[in-house]
Amino acid sequence: MSKPVYNFCAGPAMLPKEVMATAQQEFVNWNQQGCSVMEISHRSQDYLDVAYQAERDLRELMNIPDDYAVLFMHGGGRGQFASVPLNLLPENRVADYILTGSWSKSALTEAQRFGDVNIAAETYKKDGLGSVLPFEQWQLSKNAAYVHYCPNETVDGIEFDYIPETDKPLIADMSSCILSKEIDVSKFGLIYAGAQKNIGPSGLAIVIVRKDLIGKARAQTPSIFDYSVQLNSESMFNTPPTYAWYLAGLVFKWLKQQGGVKAIEQRNKEKAALLYQFIDNNAFYQNRVETRYRSKMNVPFYLKDENLNTAFLQDSKAQGLLALKGHRSVGGMRASIYNAMPLEGVQALVDFMQDFANKNG
Repeated sequence: MSKPVYNFCAGPAMLPKEVMATAQQEFVNWNQQGCSVMEISHRSQDYLDVAYQAERDLRELMNIPDDYAVLFMHGGGRGQFASVPLNLLPENRVADYILTGSWSKSALTEAQRFGDVNIAAETYKKDGLGSVLPFEQWQLSKNAAYVHYCPNETVDGIEFDYIPETDKPLIADMSSCILSKEIDVSKFGLIYAGAQKNIGPSGLAIVIVRKDLIGKARAQTPSIFDYSVQLNSESMFNTPPTYAWYLAGLVFKWLKQQGGVKAIEQRNKEKAALLYQFIDNNAFYQNRVETRYRSKMNVPFYLKDENLNTAFLQDSKAQGLLALKGHRSVGGMRASIYNAMPLEGVQALVDFMQDFANKNG
């Protein structure tokens, strides 16, 4: 029997094996149609049933209120870096951005192309560890059109343990943490997420937006990125990424079968606790994020002797532990343990790390 393989890639990330098996089984003969779901018209009733069911399941999983639209859009998370200011930032207003890592910085840089942006809080270190600037020290604008932040920084391994309270629409890039824990959607003006981490394959973006914020896009906004156009066309202004949408629907069904977001949140806590406890108790490894703000989805860590990095990656790959190399901007290692990663995968990683430390420590 072959050794199991566990994919720790930050994105595109592993999908649940059950979902992949279903997709494989249906690939060339979906719903007894004699062809693939990616080959049928997105406007056919058969495909519309897939699309509508996916939205219903997502609404159920996240308890999305009726006054919020759910859009399935092109362009991934980066597409929303531009779409958000184009739709929500009037030319005479300012937008507040909270910088806690690489992705919030990228969102800020893109937003600056379209309007006046204020950096309300910047990347912060506490006792040399990555952290989040205390909320009471944020320099929020009185006339902000919205406040944007990234609840979980994929590269830096920093995750908010609270939802900021503001009287302005709160915009959240949840690309790497959506569906990983229960949240109150009503506290947000808009949530967006690239699909390739916790939802499905790359290319698709999910946008959950309060309906009263729609219809204010700038005149120069491309129609494909206009939330009003997408809402009125039921996310089918043009041909959507149909296969990605179908796979997302399978993932939503899988999540419901696991017991929903509440159950998956508990599993995610167990996985993260197992890995962080091992790192903290082994001097061979180090995590550089304040304990309170450690990500449960993306765990960056460093070897005590970084000259061993290449050997670590080679040996881990040989053991079926894939994609553990840290982001090029920060180095080290990173284990992304999204919803689809089983506890057994994290245990296999911990066992390998212990063995590697014993041999090289």
